[in-house]
Amino acid sequence: MKLLRRHGRSWLVWACLGLGLALFVWRLGSTGLVDETPPLFAASARAMAETGDWLTPRVNGLPRYDKPPLVYWLMALGYLLPAQSLWNPLGTWASGMPSALACIAVMLTLALTVERYWGSRLLGLTTALAFALSPLNLLWGRMAVSDALFSGLLSISLLLFWRTQAWRQGGPHWRGWWHGWLLLGLAVLTKGPVAVVLAGLTLLGFALSQGELALQLRGLRAARGLALTAAVALPWYAAELLVEGKPYWNSFFGYHNMQRFTSVVNDHLQPWWFFALMLVVASLPASPLLLLGLWRALRQAAPGPEQSLSRFAACWLLVVLAFFTLAATKLPSYWIPATPAAALLIVEAGSGAAIQRWSRRLAWGLTLLLAALIALVLALSPLWFGQVTDPEMPGLASAVLASHDLLRAAACFGLAALLPLLVRGPKRLLALQLPLVGFTLLALHPLWALGDQLRGAPVREMAAAASHHRRAREPLAMVGILKPSLHYYSRQVVLYEGKEPVDLSNLADRLSHEQRRGQEPSSSRDQPSVLVVIDAGTAAQPHWQGLQPERLSQAGLYQLWRLDRRWLEARARTLAELGYAPTWQQPRPERY
Repeated sequence: MKLLRRHGRSWLVWACLGLGLALFVWRLGSTGLVDETPPLFAASARAMAETGDWLTPRVNGLPRYDKPPLVYWLMALGYLLPAQSLWNPLGTWASGMPSALACIAVMLTLALTVERYWGSRLLGLTTALAFALSPLNLLWGRMAVSDALFSGLLSISLLLFWRTQAWRQGGPHWRGWWHGWLLLGLAVLTKGPVAVVLAGLTLLGFALSQGELALQLRGLRAARGLALTAAVALPWYAAELLVEGKPYWNSFFGYHNMQRFTSVVNDHLQPWWFFALMLVVASLPASPLLLLGLWRALRQAAPGPEQSLSRFAACWLLVVLAFFTLAATKLPSYWIPATPAAALLIVEAGSGAAIQRWSRRLAWGLTLLLAALIALVLALSPLWFGQVTDPEMPGLASAVLASHDLLRAAACFGLAALLPLLVRGPKRLLALQLPLVGFTLLALHPLWALGDQLRGAPVREMAAAASHHRRAREPLAMVGILKPSLHYYSRQVVLYEGKEPVDLSNLADRLSHEQRRGQEPSSSRDQPSVLVVIDAGTAAQPHWQGLQPERLSQAGLYQLWRLDRRWLEARARTLAELGYAPTWQQPRPERY
């Protein structure tokens, strides 16, 4: 029996690995970095690998204080590998792999936890897929940002905390009390103290719901565990504060933590109910099953160890919902740490051997109806998608319709709506999920690649043209639409400014006075020209007209100009007389 169980678990591990690699790693390196944030992470990590400065992330010649270093360290390990031009030409293998592997690790942890405590390998596999197929994870799990890694470390630590409690209460053996605290320390090194807040509130809520707060804290060895978490995370914070001082404190703790929670930053203003909407959207089309699972978990009496997993998942999801609802700044990616809990609740609600209760029948009926509606909308895409426009991707509608990817997506969702009608019991969830795996591989990944060709490739062409035409020490700037990937792919410091008149004044003044790593101030006599990447809309603005540019290259919306700095400075003086004096030296919380 033990041999059969080990063989079954091996099957589950290999199934999760295969599906995880297909969903998150396959074709990862075939597309470029997605502007705007991923190139900042990737460039910082590559700079670490190339300079050997592993303490402070830096991008475009400036310190980058927004996140702790773990995600940069992991990306940088990829950039240390040889022959980058052969296997990592677009930068996405090295920079996207931490996110992809974190998602696969969560899939495996969920699957093995469910297999052990709910006694079903099939339920383990469907839980892993319920997590992986969340629209948020399918997107952020392939991006060079910290969200998926943070969510993975926090989620696995929470599952380990629950397993510790389940063993203490008489469930299957689990003595590794310290593993969760270790991973929690790594989560703090990924995104900051919010990891301890979310974990602490989840554990507190679960303990109170079980009616045994003191017993839960003793079982988790909270004092010793927090000491371990601090020992993992605090040395880097202390070293960074010692080296960088007040600028780091003000930026990371003041702006990126406290100010993001108490006020809206970067125009990320959303209504108070935004994360209630994300709860639904992030689990489509299985959102009705999620709502049923949440309702049932909250209604049941304090259960025993194996049965408490659903209650724990409900506390976990509600903590994320409440915490980020209270936060003033709201982003879709903030919901990602709740997606493993949502997966557990979906499977608990949708895996009955027989659909007998009216609530489960209703939830399944609404789930299949949502899948059918999505299929219908996609099937009718030739009638409505032509109205979709994006100024950064001209020709998007015609290219997408010509690819027939939306029709393939419609077929996959149609199968997801029909196949579960033919199946009963736990296999019904798998019948819903496998067509969605097909949707990801046959439609979503090709659509991602198509978007990259329309939106990302022109910037890469501009980066190549700038590297080709650039004279010794000639400055490089980008105005109007600002793309950090230009810095990543050109490997040059890029001075970024917007399209307003004051931005032209800022650029002229920065060339003469700003100093950063890789960029020295210079006069127009020392450096008579500047390369400027400018989009068509900005080039049409009156203050950018009449500067006599030398047009060197063009790709998509963008042109590469060589400007005589004397013309630029003369225009800046005229604008200053009109009240557009330079403002670039005023403090700004985020610059690159």
